[in-house]
Amino acid sequence: MDIEGSVCLVTGATSGIGRATALRLAGLGAQVVSVGRDVLGLDEVGKQTSGLPIRADLSDPADIDLAVQEALAAFGRVDVLVNNAGQGWAGPFIEQDVDGADYLIRVNLIAPIRLTRALLPGMVQRERGAVINVSSVAGHLGVKDEAVYASTKAGLIGFARSLRYELRGTGIQVTVVSPGVVETAFFERRGRPYGRRFPLPIAPERVADSVVRAIRNGRAQVYVPRWMAFPVWLSGAWPGLFRGLAGRFG
Repeated sequence: MDIEGSVCLVTGATSGIGRATALRLAGLGAQVVSVGRDVLGLDEVGKQTSGLPIRADLSDPADIDLAVQEALAAFGRVDVLVNNAGQGWAGPFIEQDVDGADYLIRVNLIAPIRLTRALLPGMVQRERGAVINVSSVAGHLGVKDEAVYASTKAGLIGFARSLRYELRGTGIQVTVVSPGVVETAFFERRGRPYGRRFPLPIAPERVADSVVRAIRNGRAQVYVPRWMAFPVWLSGAWPGLFRGLAGRFG
């Protein structure tokens, strides 16, 4: 799919992967709709992309609907939807606040589903479009002390896979981009810093580059970095061995 001239809506666009993706797409000639909560961050991204910034709280269905209406009113269509916005929380599940868990589910899973449902009919009518779901390797494997976060990312993967089967032959591509550890403010916001020596965090620009390639080539699944595909493969091929290694090394 050509990026130049396309209208691309990116959620979580004020920082990290979302911001890097918005800048990459704008640099390739796309008209970028940046969605986020941080007013100052949105203003900056809007200026740098010469696009449309929309403030929205993706935990609120009404905000999601208004963001879609504003984007369609401005451009008449959305060709590429990048479901990137996400929240995290780290700690034992029994210590997680119920409302906090519910918030993660609304932002990480319900919001992408709602946005896709709102924008997909237009893509199908035009026989052109792409839905990119930025998930996480945690969604493929499960991660200790991130039960709700990992489950939301697993749900996003399942949603994308099922949707891809449904849309075969329609001209709409659906891709899951699954990063490993990314150097963003995510760990600060989740309440626990990243403390492992391996794997080392990668720059958000690497994930943004993978999103761009996914739009262009329509691959179903992308891992960033690529070697992250190995533990996912191992967990499926030898689940007992993987569980043993995960229990020992994390």
